[in-house]
Amino acid sequence: METWTERPANTDVEAVVCRYFSLLRAGKIPEAEQLVDHPPVGHVLKSLWLGSVGASADADEANCSPAADDWEQDLSWLRELDLGDFSWGHTGSHLYVEVTYRAQTIEVALGFWVKPTDAGWVLAGPSTLW
Repeated sequence: METWTERPANTDVEAVVCRYFSLLRAGKIPEAEQLVDHPPVGHVLKSLWLGSVGASADADEANCSPAADDWEQDLSWLRELDLGDFSWGHTGSHLYVEVTYRAQTIEVALGFWVKPTDAGWVLAGPSTLW
């Protein structure tokens, strides 16, 4: 887990979020989990699936995406996601980032927060925001 001795700059936090998302997209879930202070990312993957490919599959029965029960085994759909805009809260401790699917912003955003611990400052999250 990334730990800073002082409160990190926004750009440093955003770099970790980008690295986290990049690892997710590559299907490297355990590596992504090690970057942040948070339990396993199963809920994040499910929300991203439902907000992107799952929503498209519902809207288009002919979609060739993985079946609803296969999305956890076949993570290739993650490669069609990307990060959108970053937005910081007024305290500078919380941020959320939009997620895009096939260049369209989806209804799910990822929320992160910077928090102090005994070891230093860490990035916690993500939470999923609908």
